[in-house]
Amino acid sequence: METARLAILDMYEGLPNQGMRCIKEILSQFGDVVEWEVFDVRSLAEVPDLSFDIYISTGGPGNPTDGDGVWDVKYYKWLDAVWQWNQNPENSRKHVFLICHSFQMACLHFGLASISRRKSVSFGTFICHITEEGHDEPLFDGLENPFYVADFRDFQVTQPDEARFEDMGAKIIALEKQRPHIALERALMAVRFSEEIFGVQFHPEADSEGMLKHFLDPERSRKITLEHSEEKYLEMIEHLKDPGKIGLTHDIILPLFLRRALGALSGKLTASSSQLAGVYGY
Repeated sequence: METARLAILDMYEGLPNQGMRCIKEILSQFGDVVEWEVFDVRSLAEVPDLSFDIYISTGGPGNPTDGDGVWDVKYYKWLDAVWQWNQNPENSRKHVFLICHSFQMACLHFGLASISRRKSVSFGTFICHITEEGHDEPLFDGLENPFYVADFRDFQVTQPDEARFEDMGAKIIALEKQRPHIALERALMAVRFSEEIFGVQFHPEADSEGMLKHFLDPERSRKITLEHSEEKYLEMIEHLKDPGKIGLTHDIILPLFLRRALGALSGKLTASSSQLAGVYGY
């Protein structure tokens, strides 16, 4: 059977991370249905062309407003090219999932909102609230409201431009946790840019088992406790042990995105319904 081609845009700038491992493990669930290739965007200024069917653009370190004038220019040209491609009804759709750093860059590039540094670093597991517009979001099917996310960031997306959202047809799907005792605007946590392009501030690829092993390392445990408090560390560990929290988010959002993208591509890929069963969620 013909397979879908998927590009991973690696935004980690060569730094060790858990995100790439988690994304590849999720992709392994789709067996022979997806073939994928990694592009090192920030270290090698690599971006994929439009021959791919599906794109996953990862999280990454640093300020999303900074670039070197090379990789960031190429990245935005790729994003624009995908957007323009999808505007032509005669073209088969290109599906894009944007994570954390990539999500911030896309919000900035499309003029949807502002980017600013948080007053304190977000590190750990937190609740995330689905907005009214997000109640019918298919990628959240099976999640409670609020639901739990893995959230690690120095920056935030705030001050949405309502007129620009309306002009693009984009929707704010989720917001960060409510903090009534703090007079700060709640950051955007998920945006549906279009039928084919979806982005989140958090890390839906994060897996409980892998994160638990990672953060139980004695040296990491000591460092996190010193930087974020023992209370925050123990709360995160407790959440990671609960399958109804981060584990549920991991099992639903990105796999649903892939199933829906593959389902939309099924005619193009000329796969039989029996071959799609189980993989596409039919």
